[in-house]
Amino acid sequence: MQKVGFFRSIHVKFVIIYVLLILIAMQIIGIYFARELEQTLRHNFETSIMDRVNLLEFSVREEMLRQRSEEDPTLEQSLRTVLTGFSSEDIIEVRVIDAKYSILATSELDNQSLVGQRTNLDLIRNSINAESEFKTTQLDEKTNKRVWMLAEPIVSDGEVIAALYIQSNIEKVFGQINEINQILAGGTAFSLGITVVLGILIAQTITRPIADMTKQATAMAKGNFARKVRVYGQDEIGELAKAFNHLTTRLQEAQSSTESERRKLASVLSNMTDGVISTDRKGRIILINDTALGMLRVPREHVLNRPVPTVLGLEQDYTFEDLVDQKEPVTIDFSTDEQPYILRANFSVIQKETGFVNGLIVVLHDITEQEKIEIERREFVSNVSHELRTPLTSMRSYLEALADGAWKDEEIAPSFLHVTQTETERMIRLVSDLLQLSRMDSREYELNVDIVDFVKFLHRIIDRFELMKSKDVQFIRLIPPGPLYTEIDMDKMTQVIDNIISNALKYSPDGGNVRFSILVEDDHLKVAISDDGMGIPEANVKRIFERFYRADKARSRAMGGTGLGLAIAKEMINAHGGNIWAESEEGKGTTVFFTLPFELEEAGEWD
Repeated sequence: MQKVGFFRSIHVKFVIIYVLLILIAMQIIGIYFARELEQTLRHNFETSIMDRVNLLEFSVREEMLRQRSEEDPTLEQSLRTVLTGFSSEDIIEVRVIDAKYSILATSELDNQSLVGQRTNLDLIRNSINAESEFKTTQLDEKTNKRVWMLAEPIVSDGEVIAALYIQSNIEKVFGQINEINQILAGGTAFSLGITVVLGILIAQTITRPIADMTKQATAMAKGNFARKVRVYGQDEIGELAKAFNHLTTRLQEAQSSTESERRKLASVLSNMTDGVISTDRKGRIILINDTALGMLRVPREHVLNRPVPTVLGLEQDYTFEDLVDQKEPVTIDFSTDEQPYILRANFSVIQKETGFVNGLIVVLHDITEQEKIEIERREFVSNVSHELRTPLTSMRSYLEALADGAWKDEEIAPSFLHVTQTETERMIRLVSDLLQLSRMDSREYELNVDIVDFVKFLHRIIDRFELMKSKDVQFIRLIPPGPLYTEIDMDKMTQVIDNIISNALKYSPDGGNVRFSILVEDDHLKVAISDDGMGIPEANVKRIFERFYRADKARSRAMGGTGLGLAIAKEMINAHGGNIWAESEEGKGTTVFFTLPFELEEAGEWD
C-alpha cells in the first residue's frame, strides 16, 4: 500500500479545515462586533455632546438677542463667560461665529487673539449658508489624535444670526474600541489553540477506522476475504465498518455465484418471448437468442458475425450508424401474399463512460396481431361512418324536399315520411347492434343459462318464422324426435337463430328450401341451417362473420340489414362455449353451422 504524504493525509486535512472554519467564524463575528461597537460608542459620544450643545445654543441666542445697557458686560464678555462654563474634559474648544463669519468668542484661552477675525473653516461657512448642522472627524496634526468637529447654526426668526463651532476629543472612543478588539483577538487565539487539540483528537476517531478499511480493501484486491475490519463505535463510521464487513462476506458469496449467474442469464435469453440480438462495435452480430432466430426464421450459423442491417433486411434503408442514432422503433415487414408477418425492432446503444459506442442491442417483437387489430379498427370506423352516412344522407334529402313544400302533396308526403321512418329505424337497429357488440367486447354481460330441450326450442322458432314468412319458401326439418337438453341463454340463442334464419330467407328464391338439422357429435350438438340462395364465393366465406361484411351489399342494404347480425351471432355462440362457421358454393346456397356443449350422460339425468 502506497504511503500517503503528510499534507495529503485526511487527518491533517480534517484538522486544517476544522481550524479554518473556526477562524473564519471568529473573524466574521469579530468584524461584526467591532463595527457595531464602534457605531454604538460613537453614537453615544455624539448624543452626549449634542445634548449639551442644545443648552449652549439657547444660552448664546439669549445673549445675542438681549438688549444691553451701558452697565451690562459687552457681548464678547458675556459669550466668553457662557463658553467658559461649557468647557469639559471631552470638549477641546467652543467658538461663536456671527453670520458674517467673524469669531465673536472662544472658550480656549490661547486662542483669544482670534476674536474679531474672520474664520476660513469650510465647515462653519457651509453650516451658516445651508442653515444646517455639519459634523466631521479629522486627525489633529499637532497631537496626532482624532477630533470630532461640529458646526451648529443659531437661528432666530428664520434667520441665521450666528453659529457654534465645537471641537471634541473622540480619541477615547477609539481607544476603548482598540482595547476591546485586543481582548477579542486574545480570546480568538486561545480558542484556536483548543480547537487544534480537539480537531486532532476528533480526526483520529475518523481516520483510524478508515486506515483499517484501506488495509482491508488492499487485502480484498489480492483475494483475501477472511480479514475483518474492527468496529470502533456505533456512529456512522462504525456502521460503515459493519457495512464493509458485510460487503466482504457478500463479495465472497458473489465470487462463488458468478458462474451460476452467467448460466442463468444464458437460460433467460434462451427462453425470452422477445427476440434479443447483440452486436459488436462494428455492427456484427455476436449474440442472438432462440426466439430471435425463430422470428427471423434463419439458422444461427447464418447470422453470427454478419451485419445486423443485412440480417434484419434493412440494408437498403439503414446503415449501422443510422441504427445507432435511431431513437424510434423500426417496423420490419416480412409479410407475404398468403400471410402477414410484421416485426418491430427497438434499438439500444451500448456505450462506455467516455461515450464510445461499444455495440447495439436489438429487441424484436412480433406485432402481426396488433397490426391486424389496428387495420380492423380502422375498417370498423370506416364502415360505421359509411353505414350511418347512407341513411342520414337519404333522410336529409327527403326532409329537405318536405321542407321545400313536398309535405303539401298528399301523395308524395306519406311516401317521403315512410322512407324517413324506415331509415331512422335502420339507424336505431345499427346503433343497438353496435352497443350489443360493445358490451360483448367488454364482457359487460352475463348469460342467464337454463336447461332447455333444444329440439323443442328450435321447433318453436321455426314455427314462428313459418307464420311470418312472405316468400314461397319451404322449411325442411331434419331434426331428431327425442329431447336433447343443453344449457343456453334462451334470449341470446333466439337472437342467433333468428339472424341465421332471416339471412336464409332473405337470400332464398321463391320456391326454394330452408333446411334445419341437429346432430349429436361426441360432446356437442351440431346445428345446421342451409338455404338454396345465390351462395358466397369461396374466398369470402370466412368473412361473413366479420362486422359490416355483406355478401351482396346492395341487396342487404336495400333490405335494411346492418351487416352485424352474424358478427353478434358469433360472439354469442363463443360465449356459450361453442363454435360457428359457414360452408357455401356459389350459385347453390349456403349452410351455417354452430355447435353447443352437450354431455349425453347429463342429458339422460335431465330426461
